[in-house]
Amino acid sequence: MDFEAIRVDGFPIDAELTDTGNVGPDLSAAAHAYLATPRALVWRNPSPDWKLFVVLLPLASRLSLMANPIFAQLVRDWGHTIRFVGVDRDQCVHDFRSLLTDATLRRLVDALARWLHSDGARDGTPARAAEAATLDVLFAALGDAMLTILEARRDDWGRHLAREHRLEPEVPGSLFDRASRYPDFLGQLRHALRHELVDVAFYGRVLRSMDLREAAAEQRIAALVEGTLEPVTLVKLGRTRAGRHLGCYNWLLTGPRHAAQRAYVLGRLPLFAQCFADTLIDATPRRRSGLLAAADHDARTRGAPDDALRQAVDSGQDRWVVEALAAHFGVHDNVLRALWRHCPAALQAPPTWHLKQILLRLDQLPERSWPRDDAGWLQLASRAVPAVAG
Repeated sequence: MDFEAIRVDGFPIDAELTDTGNVGPDLSAAAHAYLATPRALVWRNPSPDWKLFVVLLPLASRLSLMANPIFAQLVRDWGHTIRFVGVDRDQCVHDFRSLLTDATLRRLVDALARWLHSDGARDGTPARAAEAATLDVLFAALGDAMLTILEARRDDWGRHLAREHRLEPEVPGSLFDRASRYPDFLGQLRHALRHELVDVAFYGRVLRSMDLREAAAEQRIAALVEGTLEPVTLVKLGRTRAGRHLGCYNWLLTGPRHAAQRAYVLGRLPLFAQCFADTLIDATPRRRSGLLAAADHDARTRGAPDDALRQAVDSGQDRWVVEALAAHFGVHDNVLRALWRHCPAALQAPPTWHLKQILLRLDQLPERSWPRDDAGWLQLASRAVPAVAG
């Protein structure tokens, strides 16, 4: 097993940013947490069944409060922004965020507190000695505990196949959610600007350094995950215009006999990416040795609630796909035929519930009244839910 903690890069501005006399004690403390908190904890080959565990962490800027049992809700709120991805030996991607228990979160908070507040820290970044001292605690908090849970719930793995996230940074549904990662640090930075503890030029330099640091860390993490995935499936996914959508990757990977047809349909309707991942990934228990066995896959999919839609997509027949999707969403066939001819890039891949509202809204409009540019499509999407709710 190989462990690595991925942090952001150091920049010359860090000395000023962590200087209490220069920026004040509040921003200095927030900056220390920003620089010292690992962006990801990575375990390579933690067991024979798993190729990779990656835990993406928000900033631990409230450790002084979270370490107090009275503020258990703070720990839960913080835990909701954690991303926990696992890649099994058959190269399927799993999302294990729902398995992060209160006890595991508490142990993780304790481990991070030791890490960030170690006497070995220097210049806002933990020293190598501090990292070594907390490695066992971190593994006990996540790696060892999660391996125990997964071993006990082996038949349940399929229910945790990743469906939602994408590997591209700064896109809807990204695995790397910057907005939830460091709100406290940004709040302290803006507070310092408002109270003239820092000037506008310094504020701008900090924001630029943040963009560069986060982008570099996200690229490293995405490369780590992508390096463990099945390359042929990634190539097929790359030709679909759906992006590196982990749900669609799993959908293609777990149906090797039909991967070409699935990729073709996904390429014609990339905005349906989340729908296909949510609806058509099979979540029934899987045999350890048969994640990619075509016969086993076919046996499991018979009689599924969305079997008609799955069979239409896997057949590769355009007409069947259009009719099955229209029936699935309760709209006229012509709505799907128009989108099949021209799928607007502006809509990307909305959540399945939002996609349904968009389709229902389009079903109410004659095709000549549909938007003609990206701005119009985005406006229609933003109005679709209120229009239906009203």
